[in-house]
Amino acid sequence: MQTIGSPLLWGTFGALVIVALLVDLVLMRHGGEHKVTFKEALGWSVGWVALALAFNAGLWWYAVGQFGEADGNRIGLEFLTGYLVEKSLAVDNIFVFLMLFTYFGVPEIQRQKVLIIGILGAIILRAIMIFAGAFLLAKFHWILYVFGAFLVLTGIKMLIAAGKAPDLEKNPVLKWMRGHLPLTKDYHGNAFTVNLDGKRWYTPLFVVIVLIGVTDLIFAVDSIPAIFAITSDPFIVLTSNVFAVLGLRAMFFLLAGMADRFHLLPYGLATVLIFIGAKMLLIDVYKIPILWSLGTVAMIIGITVVLSLLRPAKPAHGG
Repeated sequence: MQTIGSPLLWGTFGALVIVALLVDLVLMRHGGEHKVTFKEALGWSVGWVALALAFNAGLWWYAVGQFGEADGNRIGLEFLTGYLVEKSLAVDNIFVFLMLFTYFGVPEIQRQKVLIIGILGAIILRAIMIFAGAFLLAKFHWILYVFGAFLVLTGIKMLIAAGKAPDLEKNPVLKWMRGHLPLTKDYHGNAFTVNLDGKRWYTPLFVVIVLIGVTDLIFAVDSIPAIFAITSDPFIVLTSNVFAVLGLRAMFFLLAGMADRFHLLPYGLATVLIFIGAKMLLIDVYKIPILWSLGTVAMIIGITVVLSLLRPAKPAHGG
């Protein structure tokens, strides 16, 4: 596996992530468990994006000094494009998280804990899958075509499903838990399990955590191939992924009350996946310049966001 990741870069990145997580856990929980306000979430979201862009600038500066201006610019653009793609796909995660929280009636003060566990799980899953994917790509070039076809099919599936609310009652994991585990109807604070009359019961919070983990896995399977269309360097793939995931909790509270206003975004995300999949399938015929990829992804997301705001979703009519 060819990578720009030196021990210095890996060490710096690891230390930065650990410090960022600790700061997030301490400061975002300042004042105890509470409902995160829009202003607080906005400040944190801006901070996470600023941190990612600062890392991007530092990586570009390092790469220019080590490999020259041309390669430095390429590496900087690869990180930025990967970050934009993963940040965009992370919005889909948020919509699913919001659906789960609403369906199970997760109390506001418990949502932070669930999101923390979900983010840590997402980082670990993505790290494992990224190194496995990089190893396979280094050994078998044809896997690029498998990834590309998978992304195109996933994008088409997302286009077909866009605008339709998923039916959680048909979720196989939820059906299995309901059929095999003793579940309580009520929450018991932050507890995942409780002893009632000498028997171990699982709380709705446990069920939500399991479904969040499954969601993390599904989205990792979708997003990891997407970024390998941009670069095969595991350092750039992992760092852009992790920085996109780090701001997920703040972004959730920022978008939680505005999900309906971005009703066309799933169409944009599906189109991005199809574009990236096609880019991967054509890689040995024509390699689309990274700047074009960045511009195309930004344009697709921007257009769907603007159209969502200009053409609000029609209110649902019951009965």
